Formats: sequence, C-alpha cells, structure tokens
Amino acid sequence: MYKKFYGLKENPFNVTPDPRYLVHTPHTQEALASLTYGIQNRKGFMLLTGEVGTGKTTLLNKLLDWLRQGRIATAFVFNSRLNVTQFLDYMMADFSLPREPRLKSQVLIQLNQWLLERYRAGGTAVLIVDEAQNLSAEVLEEIRLLTNLETSTEKLLQIVLSGQPELDFKLSQPGLRQLRQRITLRSRTYPLTLEETQQYVNARLRVAGSDGRPIFTPETIEAAHTYAHGIPRVINLLCEHALISGYADQRCPIPPETIVDVAQEFELDVLLPAAPLVPEGDRKNLHRREMLQDPAILMHRLRRSQ
Repeated sequence: MYKKFYGLKENPFNVTPDPRYLVHTPHTQEALASLTYGIQNRKGFMLLTGEVGTGKTTLLNKLLDWLRQGRIATAFVFNSRLNVTQFLDYMMADFSLPREPRLKSQVLIQLNQWLLERYRAGGTAVLIVDEAQNLSAEVLEEIRLLTNLETSTEKLLQIVLSGQPELDFKLSQPGLRQLRQRITLRSRTYPLTLEETQQYVNARLRVAGSDGRPIFTPETIEAAHTYAHGIPRVINLLCEHALISGYADQRCPIPPETIVDVAQEFELDVLLPAAPLVPEGDRKNLHRREMLQDPAILMHRLRRSQ
C-alpha cells in the first residue's frame, strides 16, 4: 500500500523473525558470537535469555541460517508446551530420524548411534529450543539427560535453550540445579538504546529496498524509541502503522506526531512493559530514558524541536 510512495520494495517492519533484518548491535553480535563459538567448540549446553520482543527468535533464525550453510544437522523446537514423548518425537522428526512407536530407551539408542556417526565424520548436531520458559520440569530434566550423550572428551549434541527472563528464574530452582550447573555459556538480548534504535530503523529500511529518501525524522525515531522502551517488536509496530498513517496523509518524512498518535491508539502511552534489563554500559542513559517515558515530557520536547 505505502511501498511505492516511500520508495520501498517490501514491508520493512513485519514482525516475522526474518534473519535478513537482524541488526548487529554490540549485544546482538556478542550473543551470536557466543552461540557460534559454543557450537563450534562443542560446549554442550548454552542459554539465551532476554525480555519479550528483544529479538531472540530473529537471532536464532540467523544462527540456523549459519548452521544450515555449514550443513550442520539441526532440530528447532519452537512449541515448548510438549510432554517428554512429544518433545522427543518433534526433535527426532526435525533431525529427519525415523521415529516409530517404541520404547524411549530405543529412541535414545538410535539418537546416540546417529550422533556418534556424525562425530566420527567430523560433524555435530544442534538442538535449539525456543520459548523454553514454558518447558515443564520433566522435559527440562530430559534435556539435561540428553547432555549425557558424549564421548570421553566431547559432547555429541549441542543444545541451545532460549527464553524470557522467567527461564533464568525457573533454572534457579533447587530441583533443576543439575541442569543449571551444565550451562557452559550464557547470552542475553537487550532493549535498544536510542542510537541503536536509529541504526535499527535505518537498517531495516535499507534491507527493504529504500531508495535513500528520509522517511522518518530523527525526532520521529526518538518518539518510537521512547514509546517502545527500546523493544524492537514494539518499534516495528509503531513504525509500520506510522507508515500506513503517513501514506494516508501523504506525508514524507513522517513527523513525530504520527508516532504519538499510533502509540495512543495502541495505549502505549499508558501501558508500560516489563522492566527491561539494562546493560551495565547503558546505566548512565537510564535516567534520561526514564524521563522520556512520560508522554507529557515527550510532547513538550517535540513542540520545542519544531
């Protein structure tokens, strides 16, 4: 609808986790590098956590692209509300291993033999579980037991658990201490700073085929960052609807008032997200970001900038 008007080839702010749109902020690069290092060096068990909407699934899809390019066998479990049998069925199917109705012990023997064959051929296999905060204690225990598939020196199966901060809390429970002790690498995703939000919006426009014309003013991006609290998924929501509204009003570049209107429509001016995790290096910007969360303060700043 608005693509031709703004000189775009595709919608830049779709909420689907397209790895082409992963913006490499320092924290994203660190998380991706940590996971690839852990897989390459057979670290066994890795953890990725972050607030809702901070790009965990997009990062995992980027990781999956890299794994598939390297012809590394992968299983990606994105439905975490499964019992043990369903989980094993899903994993085996995604590894393209036959799974006939039989005892769990036989399934594990088959998996172990397959992993050993890959190991002898110089390969490995990676199991990635998204939304892992929803896993039951029984399934988490089964995943822990999968880490016992190993040689005397190396892990045969590399496991990545990804989830919201509730996953950290769940793993801190005494009953899961054996699992927690096996985590060798921990990574996090964070809300974006204002500078990263500007980079994020401009990068997504470039990937979407922007012809280079300014579509959002700097003040508009600041307004999106403020109402979204730096959460990429909410930034996408605000910018997508701002493009629709801007097209309807035939406005380019889009002014900050359009973001304010969209934020009010979605009640983002009154609803605050869960408290974001603030990296240590960003704490000096925290007070400024908290001040900008007040819509009245934001509107005052926008009026002064005009």
